[in-house]
Amino acid sequence: MSVPQLRIRAVNAAPIRKDGGHVLYWMIAARRRSYNFGLQRAAELARELGRPLVILEALRTGYRWASDRFHGFVLDGMAANERAFSDGRATYYAYVEPEEGAGSGLLAALAADAAVVVTDEFPCFFLPKMIEAAGKMLPVRLEAVDSNGLLPIASATTDFVTAYSFRRYLQKNLAPFLDAAEQPLADPLKQALPAPRGLHPEITTRWPAASPALLARDVRALAALPIDHSVGLTAIRGGAIAAGEVLDEFVDGALERYGVDRNHPDDGAASGLSPYLHFGHLSSHEIFARIVEREAWVPGKLSRLTSGKREGWWSMSAPAESFLDELITWRELGYNQSARNPQSYDRYDSLPSWARATLHKHAGDARAQTYTLDQLAGARTHDPVWNAAQTELVTEGRMHNYLRMLWGKKVLQWSRSPEQAALHLIELNNRYALDGRNPNSYSGIFWVMGRYDRPWAPERPIFGQIRYMSSENTVKKLHMKKYLARYARGITRELF
Repeated sequence: MSVPQLRIRAVNAAPIRKDGGHVLYWMIAARRRSYNFGLQRAAELARELGRPLVILEALRTGYRWASDRFHGFVLDGMAANERAFSDGRATYYAYVEPEEGAGSGLLAALAADAAVVVTDEFPCFFLPKMIEAAGKMLPVRLEAVDSNGLLPIASATTDFVTAYSFRRYLQKNLAPFLDAAEQPLADPLKQALPAPRGLHPEITTRWPAASPALLARDVRALAALPIDHSVGLTAIRGGAIAAGEVLDEFVDGALERYGVDRNHPDDGAASGLSPYLHFGHLSSHEIFARIVEREAWVPGKLSRLTSGKREGWWSMSAPAESFLDELITWRELGYNQSARNPQSYDRYDSLPSWARATLHKHAGDARAQTYTLDQLAGARTHDPVWNAAQTELVTEGRMHNYLRMLWGKKVLQWSRSPEQAALHLIELNNRYALDGRNPNSYSGIFWVMGRYDRPWAPERPIFGQIRYMSSENTVKKLHMKKYLARYARGITRELF
């Protein structure tokens, strides 16, 4: 099947060179073999042009927040990809910069003999600017292909101010994109491709492939890289194989309890899939396919109602509908915001006017406590619940979803200004979270301050009309004794 045209964007006006020696797939966001529209498009062009397929997966050192944690997760994925592409259908090349700027020229060198270059669309972090710069530099056509979600990013021509309005849009417009012809292939390389050729020795000598030690994320190999070694590896392993295991465990186990138990830290009903979605080791299309299989569902079961209600539209079980609302409505709402507002999605000024007005009104309110960024990073506050959430983030690279909301609200309460709170939340989240630096990161951070929300009463100090949350109510409402015993220091019996 051909990749839908709505998912393909020509980054530059350069032509396809039919006499080029190969088709180059520059893998930057969809770092996987399966359910990958970008790889599917590159394979489609390779067959059409009768040229072998070369896959470049590179890892820079100079991006902001580069650390052992994120490098290790990506390297796990590279190791898994090296195995996945070992069947000889394409040439897979994994490259890791030994120092900042060392990889400069590699893309151009591989594109010099390319008929066309295909890459991944991703509307966040440094990737959009990197793609546009490459488009200007390359003398050959560069296409960016959208594998981000079930709804093609280009299909929505407006941004949405609430999840309700976006959900209603989905209920009116998503159905055509659920057809089989609109889904990516489980294995885009299953059909035969022209026989691959080795890369030119000048390329492999100047830009040596990632070493076995790096692909094994050996701590000594990581220590030689100019990245932040204070943010260490976690027990969570990256890559498509690990992602598949987590998906199996969730669909076959925790999903049944998702709608009821996912907010309770002790109940273990969260999916754990967000790091794999962020780094492209897993596709939302594959997750959706698994849910469809579990529910024995077909598109004909969709309800005709388009009221924007969370329940009932899919005509699936309650746990499945609850999860799909997170996977599709909330996740793709963030991608819509980033794509539609590339200059502001990560800025305080992007908040709705009512939120900025009420926060400005209360910006001078007295704060009982304020904390520096270093105090927050070290989980050195007076609040053991908040400290527990921050400790989980620092040590494991993740945070329970419900507690992440409370975590953000308290930083707003403890910062000298809402603008400072936004900067602190972005820094903490993006420095430590495996699923950070993502459209959903900014959705969550700015939801704390009113994005996608509404004014709430009563009006409170500091918060104004922003939704309020407290650690005391959280402990009363959630099952979290085991969680606090594991992560919090100085817990008192009064908390329970």
